[in-house]
Amino acid sequence: MEPDSEANGTAVTEFILLGLVETPELLPVVFVVFLFAYMFTVGGNLSILAAILVEPKLHTPMYFLLGNLSVLDVGCITVTVPAMLGRLVSHNRAIPYGACLTQVFFFDLLVGVDCFLLTAMAYDRFLAICRPLTYSTRMSQRVQLTLVVVSWACAISNALTHTIALTSLSFCGPNVINHFYCDLPQLFQLSCSSTEFNERLVFALGFIMAGTPMALIVTSYTHVAAAVLRIRSVGGRRKAFSTCGSHLTVVGLFYGSGIFNYMRLGSAKLSDKDKAVGIFNTVINPMLNPIIYSLRNPHVQGALWRLITGKRSLI
Repeated sequence: MEPDSEANGTAVTEFILLGLVETPELLPVVFVVFLFAYMFTVGGNLSILAAILVEPKLHTPMYFLLGNLSVLDVGCITVTVPAMLGRLVSHNRAIPYGACLTQVFFFDLLVGVDCFLLTAMAYDRFLAICRPLTYSTRMSQRVQLTLVVVSWACAISNALTHTIALTSLSFCGPNVINHFYCDLPQLFQLSCSSTEFNERLVFALGFIMAGTPMALIVTSYTHVAAAVLRIRSVGGRRKAFSTCGSHLTVVGLFYGSGIFNYMRLGSAKLSDKDKAVGIFNTVINPMLNPIIYSLRNPHVQGALWRLITGKRSLI
C-alpha cells in the first residue's frame, strides 16, 4: 500500500467478508450446513447445561466447570455463525469497522476464557485423582467461583488489550477479508501501517494466555498419569483414565487448531487453510464438545435421558 493513500482520506469504514465460498450455487448448501451446525451446537450445549442444573449427581466441581464450558461454546459459535448466515441471506458481505472490532473482541474474550477453564478442569482432575482426601476443601464452591471469575478477568484484559492495539492500525486501502469472520491475522494483512507491535503483542500475550495454561495442563496430567499407573487394579486404572479422556480430547482439538492459526501471523498470504482452521475453532470444536463429554459418560447420558423423558433422579 502506498504511504500517501492514508493522506488521501481513503480510510476504511467497512470490510468485505468473502465468506467460505464464492460460487453462487454453493451458497444455499453452506447456509443449510451451518444453520444445522449452529442449531445442533446450541441445542447440544444447552442440553448439557440443563442436565447439569437439574441432575443432583452432576452437582460437582467437574460438571460446574463443564457447564461453564458449554456456555462458552454457545457464545463462541454465536459470535461468528449467525452474522455469516445473515450475510448469506442478504447477499451483503460488508461489515462496519466497529462491528468487525467488536467481533474480534468477543471472539478473543471467549477463547481466552476457554483456555483458563480447560486449565481449571485439568486442576480439578489432578485434585480428584492425586489429592482425593482434600479434594472437597480444595475445590469448594468458593474456589470454583474464584477460578471462573479469574478466568473471565484475565480473558477480558487480553481481549481489550488486543482490541485497543488494533485501533492504532491504519486501514486505508484494501478492505477485502478472505474469511467468514473478523480475526487478528486477517486484519493485520490489510493494515497499511506497521503491525510489528501488534504481532509481538499476540505472541507475548499468547504465551501468557495459552502457553502458561498449556504448561499447567501438561503438569497436572503428568501427575495424574503417575498416580494412575500406581493403581494395581486394571479396572481402577481404566476408570481413572476414562474421567480424563474427554477433557484431553477437547484440549488437543482446542490447542491444536489455535496454535496453527496464530503461528501463521507472519505469513505473506493467508490461504483457504485458514478458513478451515476458522471453521474448526468456531464451529467444529463447540459442536463436538457436547458429543465428546456425553459419549462415554453414563452420568451425563442418564441425566440427558431423564431430562428428555421428564423422569426425576432417584437421588
